[in-house]
Amino acid sequence: MSPSDADVRVVLVTAPDAETGGRLARALVDEHLAACANLVPGVRSIYRWEGRVQEDDEVLLVIKTTAEREAALCERVSSLHPYDLPEVLALPVVGGSDAYREWVRREVAL
Repeated sequence: MSPSDADVRVVLVTAPDAETGGRLARALVDEHLAACANLVPGVRSIYRWEGRVQEDDEVLLVIKTTAEREAALCERVSSLHPYDLPEVLALPVVGGSDAYREWVRREVAL
């Protein structure tokens, strides 16, 4: 694995509905913080919040960015998101299509 192989990130973000998810995704792509964001409907989240177990229907955003843009993307999600504590988890990409990873890098280049 070359040093640039691990610079692409997949960021997972949940949103309360498709409209909110779409607004977040559009902003991140428009601002070159993300190359792409997929909205996955029909996610059922079960979690503990403020001492109680909660269940909610949500939309999952699967966002592609780079390590260089990750912090700015996370900050932007936090500023736009309606939740007090939005889920924002970044995972390193350690393989996959070289051409796709290069496209991600180009789309979010500063």
